[in-house]
Amino acid sequence: MVAPHAAVLDAAPEPVERTRHVVEIRGVSRRFGGKLALDNISLCVPAGVVLGLVGENGAGKTTLIRHVLGLLKAQTGSVRVFGHDPVLDPVRVLSQIGYLCEEPDLPGWMRVHEMLRYVAALYPTWDPAYAEQLRRDFALDSQMKVKHLSKGQRARAGLLAALAYRPDLLLLDEPSSGLDPIVRRDILGAIIRTIADQGRTVLFSSHLLSEVERVSDRIAMIKSGRVLFCDTLDGIRDRYCRVTLRLDEPRASPPPLPGALSWEGSGREWTGVFQSSLEEVRAEVALTNDQVVEEFPLNLDEIFVAHARASHPAEVNR
Repeated sequence: MVAPHAAVLDAAPEPVERTRHVVEIRGVSRRFGGKLALDNISLCVPAGVVLGLVGENGAGKTTLIRHVLGLLKAQTGSVRVFGHDPVLDPVRVLSQIGYLCEEPDLPGWMRVHEMLRYVAALYPTWDPAYAEQLRRDFALDSQMKVKHLSKGQRARAGLLAALAYRPDLLLLDEPSSGLDPIVRRDILGAIIRTIADQGRTVLFSSHLLSEVERVSDRIAMIKSGRVLFCDTLDGIRDRYCRVTLRLDEPRASPPPLPGALSWEGSGREWTGVFQSSLEEVRAEVALTNDQVVEEFPLNLDEIFVAHARASHPAEVNR
């Protein structure tokens, strides 16, 4: 919902220059007991960009977002949002952030109009006309108590509260998880309209990769607390491929080609997913007596699955 602090956020927001980074994460590591949740992560989000954050459950996405919100302090490295440390200067930072998570923490005893009035009092930039427009768009009954809203209605109410003060940075942590397709469509449509309206900066975490592909300018994948890549979707696709090989001799295991993330096959025919361009794979195969018989581009979902399978390199699908 709103940025998670109770104090009235009355600091004057600073203008955001499209040429600078809104979020700068440099060499951040975080442990919870013996578990390394973030492992020397560096990630920057330029102004006016939608950055999609993907990764398996437990990869570190939510932990990273909690550092951006100032709810966690970096044990090593630094976090800067709008040039400020969100832990040391939460009012200045949070006055410019809209936040929505999978389970918005909304006051259930309030009616919808009371909740909006309460949130409006926290933010001097609250736009009541825009809030009312969103309420109508989301078909929210202003007289209904929040605790009686469905999960989809609560998600819409949380997004309304996060958008109506027109924050410069929107943080979305699995905002449509568990929602039906119609609600997901409405939430995604509202986010797209917001982005198109004023070019705001968005950090969007989701396991629904089709959503990430649809709205993101750049995509970062996190695995085991590390950033595997951060690039445009086209740039990412150019660095991955699936190739089917016909081998000169049958093999009980796949050929030892560099860049292979996963394999399927047996005998003389093997299909591999590579973290390499097609040109690089062709060049490696040309050094052998094997042949490339088929080549396939990959979408984000297939790349994600290949990296998940790479956690268990001994496993080969046959």
